[in-house]
Amino acid sequence: MSILDKFLNNGNRKIRNLAIYGITVAVILIYSGAIIFWHIYTPDYKLYIQTPGADNRPQGTARTINDVLVGEFFMRYGDENTSLQGKWTCFRGSDFSNIVRTADKISASQNDYPVEWNVKTGEGHAAPTIFNGKVYVLDYDESLNSDALRCFSLETGKELWRRWYRVPMKRNHGFSRTAPVINENHVITVGPQGHVMCCDPVTGSMKWSLDLQKQFNTEVPFWYSGQCPRIDGNTLVLAPAGEKVLLMGIDCNSGETLWQTPNSLNYKMSHSSITPMVLNGKKTYIYAGIGGVCGVSAEKNDVGALLWHTDRWKPSVIAPSPLQLSQNNIFMVAGYGAGGALLNVSNSGGNWKVSVKEQYKPNEGMSSEQQTPILFKNMLISIMPKDGGTLRGRLVCHNPQDLHKPVWSSEERFGLGPYIVINNYLFVFNDDGDLYVYEIMQNNMKLLKKQHVIDGVDAWGPMAYADGRLVVRDAHHVSCLKID
Repeated sequence: MSILDKFLNNGNRKIRNLAIYGITVAVILIYSGAIIFWHIYTPDYKLYIQTPGADNRPQGTARTINDVLVGEFFMRYGDENTSLQGKWTCFRGSDFSNIVRTADKISASQNDYPVEWNVKTGEGHAAPTIFNGKVYVLDYDESLNSDALRCFSLETGKELWRRWYRVPMKRNHGFSRTAPVINENHVITVGPQGHVMCCDPVTGSMKWSLDLQKQFNTEVPFWYSGQCPRIDGNTLVLAPAGEKVLLMGIDCNSGETLWQTPNSLNYKMSHSSITPMVLNGKKTYIYAGIGGVCGVSAEKNDVGALLWHTDRWKPSVIAPSPLQLSQNNIFMVAGYGAGGALLNVSNSGGNWKVSVKEQYKPNEGMSSEQQTPILFKNMLISIMPKDGGTLRGRLVCHNPQDLHKPVWSSEERFGLGPYIVINNYLFVFNDDGDLYVYEIMQNNMKLLKKQHVIDGVDAWGPMAYADGRLVVRDAHHVSCLKID
């Protein structure tokens, strides 16, 4: 290479280096100047104070979890006369068995049941209740960030009235989980964030409310409240499982506290519901909280007294409710690897004791993740959880004397769907909105029909029955079928 070529190459290299250096310095100066300008510049815009409502925002949308006004809004859409008098008053029915015994002639023909109506809801799994021709559903309206108690006609599905209140939440496998409880004068709900609302079931007028988080320091479960309220006589029975109060009784008329059970056990609220039972001749409220299972007196002379408890059965997540098998045996199931357990409760001269007779994993015996099993004609009925081994998702029947080996199991799989016994038939709803009807026989079942009802997903909400009509739901719809 000549001396001239070397000189030119060296010159080009120096020019490139100088260009890179210059660009780097320029970028640094520009960004430094922008940062300095950001800090020292004060805008000269005039600011004005606007009066509330000047932006035309709907009233209450700015509501926070700490200033919820339960039942603040109401809308009546119409009225309908009805002669229907059927009732499904609460979660699992008035006797908590999830069994209907009726003079109605239930149809089991191969023909599809007519779908009388279908209404769209917010995303959730809250079960309906039925009273004198009206259907009550706790819903959540995302557009308004509101819990809403909605009242429909059982015959037509027309919405009659709605009472709602703003409560901001994020979707977590839906919102609403709980069924209302109802009698002649009250319909009471427990919202996803623990807001209790009592209304007149006919007019929808507001009676009273509670906020379990604010008033009792309740820690709402991760998937929101799943505890369905109970009415015993004229007393609402709840388990706040808060800082100081475990269970409590509330006067349905006034909303005043009648009795409280101190939370000396430090239980937290679960997704399970209180189940009244008569154990060893004593009326008792059974509650499975996060921390264990307990029995609280439901007798007038010592109502609210803690009778017994055990922490040998304490799943980290529990949705099914306790199920009574005999005068002193309680069957417990839960998902997420918990399996099942059989508790024995005894009483000798007022000295109550509880023991765990057996406890097993979900692949070792009957279990359930979400639905509470049914005891019908000395046969336990359940759908096995996803960790139930080869029986996962299948409908199974056990003799209560043997919780490990089923006497019958289905070919079909149902996921987390609900089931209900009506007379001698078992109605089962799978995750995808398919309804199966089985005839319950001695130690087995016979599949009679299958019908696709809803093109939906996550059909987990428990079913309700009254006046020849079965009300079902998935995550986004409630539908009514005429089954007689």
